[in-house]
Amino acid sequence: MRSGAAWLASATPEQVDEFLGGLSDGALMALPWLFEFWALPHQLPPDGAWKTWVIMGGRGAGKTRAGSEWVRAEVEGARPLDPGRSRRVALIGETIEQVREVMVFGDSGILACSPKDRRPEWEASRKRLVWPNGAVAQVFSAHDPEGLRGPQFDAAWADELGKWKKGEESWDMLQFALRLGTHPRQVVTTTPRNVGVLKAILKNPSTVVTHAPTEANKAYLAASFLEEVRARYAGTSLGRQELDGILMEEAEGALWTAARLEAARLDVAPPLSRIVVAVDPPVTGHSGSDACGIVVVGAMTEGPPQDWRAVVLEDASVTGASPDAWARAAIAALERHGGDRLVAEVNQGGDLVESVIRQIDPLVPFRAVHASRGKVARAEPVAALYEQGRVGHLRGMPLLEDQMCRMTAKGFEGRGSPDRVDALVWALTDLMIEPAQSWRRPRVRSL
Repeated sequence: MRSGAAWLASATPEQVDEFLGGLSDGALMALPWLFEFWALPHQLPPDGAWKTWVIMGGRGAGKTRAGSEWVRAEVEGARPLDPGRSRRVALIGETIEQVREVMVFGDSGILACSPKDRRPEWEASRKRLVWPNGAVAQVFSAHDPEGLRGPQFDAAWADELGKWKKGEESWDMLQFALRLGTHPRQVVTTTPRNVGVLKAILKNPSTVVTHAPTEANKAYLAASFLEEVRARYAGTSLGRQELDGILMEEAEGALWTAARLEAARLDVAPPLSRIVVAVDPPVTGHSGSDACGIVVVGAMTEGPPQDWRAVVLEDASVTGASPDAWARAAIAALERHGGDRLVAEVNQGGDLVESVIRQIDPLVPFRAVHASRGKVARAEPVAALYEQGRVGHLRGMPLLEDQMCRMTAKGFEGRGSPDRVDALVWALTDLMIEPAQSWRRPRVRSL
C-alpha cells in the first residue's frame, strides 16, 4: 500500500495539478497536517481491537512521528474544541528530559506535528500538555515507576521502552493506570533490544506490531548518514538491531551471545591454512523442509593448538532445496572459497549424502561425519573457542548468528532445527577440535 505522498512523488505534474486543483481551500490548508495522507505504512495503526501497538524500527525510521500523530488522533475531535476518543494520556520515556526534548518539543514531537488551532500548551511546572478541547497529557520518567501509581489514563505513549532501566516495573505500573474509557490503548515506539519486558509485550495476544528499517524513511534522512552507517554496521548484530529494527533475541543460558559475536567481527579474513565447507543435510528435500546448513570456515593452524585461529567466512545455507540443489550449493561454496574439503553429516541420509555429492563432482574431497553425541555436547567445545577469542566472523550471516544465540545448554530454543549451527559445529570440529586432540595425544615411539 502506497501513501498519498508516494503517489504524489511518482505522479506527473499534470496529475499533481489536477489533484491539488480539485481540493477546496480548507482541504488544501489541512493537507500538510493530514498524517494519513503522508504516513508510511508502518506509521499507521493496524485495524482491530488491540490493546498495545508496538512500532519497532531502526534509527530514524519515523517512530517518533508515528507516536506523536497517534496521540493527536486520540485526543483531537472533528473541530478544535470537540472532544476526542481520549482525554487523559500518559507520555513515558527513559527520563523526563527525554520526554520533553523528543516526545513533546522534538522535530517530530507532538508540538511540531500539531496545527496552530489544535496545538496544546506546555505547562512546565506541572509537566503536562493541555489541548484546546481540555485533553491532558502528563509526562513521566521510566526511572520512577512509582510516579505512575495513582494517576489514571485512557491512552499512553511509551517511547524507547527497550532502554528503560526499570522497564518491567514502569510497564506494570502503567498497565494498572490504563483504566479509563471503554478500551484504553497504548503505543510503544522503540528500537528493539533483547529485554524481557519487550519480549513479553510482543508475545501478548492483544499486541500488534508494525516494523520498518531505517531506509523506510530515507526521504527524510541525510544520504551521507545512510551511507556511513550501512558501510560501518551492515551485516552486524548491531546493524540488524539499530538499522533493520530486528529484535536480536538471546535465549537464557545461550552458548553464544550477540555481544560475543559482535566482538568477533572481522572486516577481512587473514591468510588461512585450511578451509572446509560443512553440510548439515535436511531429512527431506522439499519446500517445507528444514534448511540445509552449509557453512564455510577457514583456520590458521600453524604452531601449537592454543595459537590456532578460525574465521567463519560464509553462511551458504539453502532452504526448501532438493538433494541435488543443496549438493550443488555446497560444492559451489567449496569452489568459491578454494576449500580443501567438504564435510557432511550422514546420520540421516547415510551413503546417499556422499552419493548425491559425487554425482555432481566425483573428485570432490569429502569426509562423512556421524553424530554420536547430542547437539549441545557437540556445540559446547566450539562455543568455548569463541569464549577464548579464537573464532572470528565476517559480516552478513544474520540467520546463522540468530540460531547461535538460541542454542543453550538445555538445547535449541528456536523454531525448527539449528541446521546452520550444526554445520558450523562440524566445520570447527574438523578444523580446530579434532586436530588439536590429535596434536596433544602422546606419540608412542617404536623400539
